[in-house]
Amino acid sequence: MNNVAVLIPCYNEASTIAMVVRSFRKYLPHAAIYVYDNCSEDNTAELARNAGAIVVTARIRGKGNVVRRMFADINADIYIMVDGDLTYTAADAPSMINTLVKEKVDMVVAVRREKSGAAFPMGHKLGNRAFNFILKILFHSTFQDVFSGYRAFSKRFVKTFPVTSSGFDIEAELSIHALTLAIPCSEIESMYLERPSNSSSKLSSFRDGFQILIRIIKLLKETRPLFFFGIIFLLLFLISIIISYPVVVTFINTGLVPRFPTTILSSGLTILSFLSLACGIIMDSISKARREVKKLHYLHFS
Repeated sequence: MNNVAVLIPCYNEASTIAMVVRSFRKYLPHAAIYVYDNCSEDNTAELARNAGAIVVTARIRGKGNVVRRMFADINADIYIMVDGDLTYTAADAPSMINTLVKEKVDMVVAVRREKSGAAFPMGHKLGNRAFNFILKILFHSTFQDVFSGYRAFSKRFVKTFPVTSSGFDIEAELSIHALTLAIPCSEIESMYLERPSNSSSKLSSFRDGFQILIRIIKLLKETRPLFFFGIIFLLLFLISIIISYPVVVTFINTGLVPRFPTTILSSGLTILSFLSLACGIIMDSISKARREVKKLHYLHFS
């Protein structure tokens, strides 16, 4: 029988955490339930402990930092990660585990389907759609919901995942890591519930959306450097061509180069564009080597 651990990162979820713990205890009676309290200012930790969870205090703020700590601390065969806000349905956990085992995949993502139109704030909904599209274009993503906080993992995935995120960009990193290494994954649909009226979201559509965008750009640079620096090369080279065009036309007609600053700027941009292309080629070789090392480590882990 597989050893299952339920991981719940949370901050100020006193209004919901006890119900979340009890619901997972109901549907996964043999699982160990861990609540990692991120220095809550309410009695989240006490309520979670009274509900039967193993409570650990994670003192470094940020969901990504908490996930890093959880993945390092806990040993299990199967991991279920879920938020402590009562928006995810515990009844789907056995199905996620079953999918993980039967399909022999290393990550199962619960694709959120709203029970009511108010479950997703409009800013979150638009941001989720936009980032799903961006990852589809940049990383050939097939995930329907890259920011779902409800996931099942194998031990191999958890113990070979190098967490670098610190905040709500952790879900993007999880998805991109799986896409980059071509890790077998699956998805199931799961009902997404509206937050209780006395609970508030910790996710800011603009602030955290910007952080997620920066994380995606950094991961693009690290995993697809030739593509990343190739775009910079094309932009710089195109700008240099545009601003040098009048100079070239004047030189052809008169044999003179009257705009020395423009000529120097165009030449500089051309040099920078080819330097960017060279960086992309060099870093692409390094990235492929790093990806091979990660893949070997992943394959050798049992």
